[in-house]
Amino acid sequence: MMEHMGIERDRLHFSWISSAEAGKFIDVVHSVTESVKALGPINKFVKKAG
Repeated sequence: MMEHMGIERDRLHFSWISSAEAGKFIDVVHSVTESVKALGPINKFVKKAG
C-alpha cells in the first residue's frame, strides 16, 4: 500500500512497546530515525519550482 502512494516500505515501522519499556522505546526511535535518514528525502513529493 505504501509503495502505491510513493513511499518506500522502509520508511514505515511498527513496534509494540509497553509504557514500562522506556529503554526499548528510545532504542526503537533511534533505530528508525537512523534508517530513515539513510534513505534520504522522498523526492517524489518535492514541489518543483517553475
